[in-house]
Amino acid sequence: MIDHNTIQRIIDTAEIVDVVSDFVSLKKRGVNYLGLCPFHNEKTPSFTVSAAKGIYKCFGCGKGGSAVNFIMEHEHLGYPDALKFLAKKYHIEIIEKELTTEELQQQNERDSLLVVTKFANTYFQEKLHKHSDGRAIGLSYFKERGFRDEIIEKFELGYSLDIRDAFSKAAIEKGYKLEFLEKAGFTIVKDDDKFDRFRARVMFPIHGLSGNVIGFGGRVLKKDEKTAKYLNSPESEIYHKSKVLYGMFQAKTAITQTDKCYLVEGYTDVISMHQSGIENVVASSGTSLTVDQIRLIKRFTPNVTIIYDGDAAGIKASIRGIDLVLEQGMNVRVLLLPENEDPDSFAKSHSASELLAFIQKNEEDFITFKTRLLSKDAKNDPVKKASLISDIVHSISVIPDGIIRTVYIKECSNILSIDEKVLYSEINKIRRKTAESETKKFSSPSEVYKTATTAVPSFVEGYSAEHQEREIIRLLLHYGDQILYSYQEDKFDEPRHVKVAEYVINEILNDDLEFKNLVYKQIFQEYLEGMGNDILPESKQFINHTDLEISNLAADLLSPSYTLSKIFKKGGILIETEEMKLKQIVPETIVAYKRKILEIAQQDSSEKLRIAQENKITDEELNTIQKEFMLITSAINAISKDRGWVVFR
Repeated sequence: MIDHNTIQRIIDTAEIVDVVSDFVSLKKRGVNYLGLCPFHNEKTPSFTVSAAKGIYKCFGCGKGGSAVNFIMEHEHLGYPDALKFLAKKYHIEIIEKELTTEELQQQNERDSLLVVTKFANTYFQEKLHKHSDGRAIGLSYFKERGFRDEIIEKFELGYSLDIRDAFSKAAIEKGYKLEFLEKAGFTIVKDDDKFDRFRARVMFPIHGLSGNVIGFGGRVLKKDEKTAKYLNSPESEIYHKSKVLYGMFQAKTAITQTDKCYLVEGYTDVISMHQSGIENVVASSGTSLTVDQIRLIKRFTPNVTIIYDGDAAGIKASIRGIDLVLEQGMNVRVLLLPENEDPDSFAKSHSASELLAFIQKNEEDFITFKTRLLSKDAKNDPVKKASLISDIVHSISVIPDGIIRTVYIKECSNILSIDEKVLYSEINKIRRKTAESETKKFSSPSEVYKTATTAVPSFVEGYSAEHQEREIIRLLLHYGDQILYSYQEDKFDEPRHVKVAEYVINEILNDDLEFKNLVYKQIFQEYLEGMGNDILPESKQFINHTDLEISNLAADLLSPSYTLSKIFKKGGILIETEEMKLKQIVPETIVAYKRKILEIAQQDSSEKLRIAQENKITDEELNTIQKEFMLITSAINAISKDRGWVVFR
């Protein structure tokens, strides 16, 4: 693990202009530098580098961040490897923190497992191409599957001999310890006996993002009902199945270039699509998707198309976990291949252009697909239909974007012939329960705080104000640690200083408001945690954040495009900067946020009132809706009256 002081030294030394200049031709424009963006094709430069703030920002594609983020994005490296890349550039010695005995043993074990696995990969490839059995059995199998020599070499396919302990014996003779052969999953030891786990199988090496082989998948070629068709490496220090996607190392560049990832099930699906010319494809290797796998894709693109074969039962079994994809804010589409086809066979019988044309014509958004698929079973059965609605409602509820949720609600309402109000009601219940459980994870400030602005009624929830949320986060990043105002509970007490972050956080928490944008929400929560620990985060922390989305947003909000407000006094003699007017601007921004939430809620309530009057509902129900509308209107009027001029002395 890289020592914290070393990380800080690398970050402090890595001058953003110097780092970016290794890859982009920059020209000085005023206080900043300008060049053509390396992340998308452009003819007019929109890529800006700010030496003063240590950030880059492209106003064409939106990418931005620190020097570390630039290397991560450009070289497709993880955070530690990007640090090492910069350390090498600036001749900084990587100082690992002093490891405990347990940590040292873990690191040594990891290194040893990588060495053993590298040897295994070379061994299996050699047996495939040079051993008579490898050529006759393994290579013949791959040729029968239609794989060309270059694709076999690209994916480093291999073969494990049908000899009880051939690999184990060869590895031990080369000096590799049995302990690590067992931990890496190559050798199974029982009492005094040992034998090869992958005996008589063709081998599919699984690569990590850096290109190291971290595990294997082996397919048996003999027909034996007692033997698993596919066998994977067991969990180890270097291989965690839930965090890996097969083919990601080979696909990451294509995924970035196309801004799209195709997700299939098996190894051969990936290989066949690569051979057909489509390289932005990865496989879950027959396992249910996990959050870690989804986030791995999201590092390269938010757009995913899941490709299924025609096995309806298999589809129903696998879609249960796809809500996780929606929950991560991904744009999910689904493609159902023709009956009796899978990605492997379909790719072999079609050219890349034909396959892409088929995908573009037949892929559909996931919620629509799921609704259509499950509604076939429900038909006229009320119980099954209720179960279907419940399933669909849960899927929609996890989508973080409010506009997208609304679109899906309308779509499902049309497909299922269910009143939108019912769907909204159920979804709000689920989201309210989820929000309650999430807020319990974060402690509220210890001191009692009286809100300075008009309160939002407690029943107003679930609404989003994207522009205002973004502005609040911008103020936090720029001024979070600055004192907004001071006061004394008693004239003999020391003054109590309230910082911008404390004021903003308490204003939002007191009204039980919640940011809907997940990136804004995470930044807000990190400020909340920092306030609880009496150490507010600095903007630099977010610029150098390991989460690329947070780093990009911080770079965006701190970039030159966001020129700070300037207030002119009468006569134009004195210019007051935004920083000088924080006592006015911060409360006004909070008021604007609350007002926007209330206005949206008022429109929603007005529509509910109109529908209620048309449908002639009971007086009790009508009174409830009218009361809510009046309370919202009253809150808006109160805000309009004071116009947000909550100025502290």
